Amino acid sequence: HGAAEPEETGTEALPRRTPAPAWLPSAKGEEGDFCLRSSDCAAGLCCARHFWSKICKPVLREGQVCTRQRRKGAHGLELFQRCPCAEALACRPQRERGPADASRLHTCQRH
Repeated sequence: HGAAEPEETGTEALPRRTPAPAWLPSAKGEEGDFCLRSSDCAAGLCCARHFWSKICKPVLREGQVCTRQRRKGAHGLELFQRCPCAEALACRPQRERGPADASRLHTCQRH
């Protein structure tokens, strides 16, 4: 019963469509749900790596720490990816007077 059975349609027999796998979400994923791409997640969320799987995480808001994209492909190596900054925000060095190391910290800021 698990195999595709042909369906008569005129002169050809076409296999029946198999249902989507149970793990594939039918609705948009909420925060913490497994995903394959950002389009699998609800509005305001993106699909990002968490250990060795990917889950829906919130898009970053103003003032939140973000990951600056250094070079293409480096983002894929992170175990805990962050979502990008929300629309109208950019990931920039934090504007703070302090030790030189503070300039390495990036936050989502208005353009």
